[in-house]
Amino acid sequence: MLTFAVIGVVNTGTYYGFYLLFLPRFPYLVAHVLATVISMTGSFFLNARFTYRTRPTLRKFLLFPLTNAANFIVTTAGVYVLVDLLHFGSRYAPLLASLVAIPLTFVVSRWIMLPKAETALV
Repeated sequence: MLTFAVIGVVNTGTYYGFYLLFLPRFPYLVAHVLATVISMTGSFFLNARFTYRTRPTLRKFLLFPLTNAANFIVTTAGVYVLVDLLHFGSRYAPLLASLVAIPLTFVVSRWIMLPKAETALV
């Protein structure tokens, strides 16, 4: 779980850096989507190697977006609520929204990255 958390911090930094890079050029939701896709790709390889110590396969790579599907839905809804409904700044809204989604992402990620027999051991 600690490795997952550290990778999560790196992933969040990557996401946020790209989000800020895209924000002046695109609407905030487009910047959010682009940054999510880029950071999700990096997250897959880092988690395969360091968190789960498993070989990254095409099947796992194609399933990995499911780990972020719930995260993406929660963070996207959170960013929308924070920015459009609560008038929170679009610059920091993704950071707050992501705090809610992290535990859910870990559970789904573990389910995809590890075979059923190994999941009971972790």
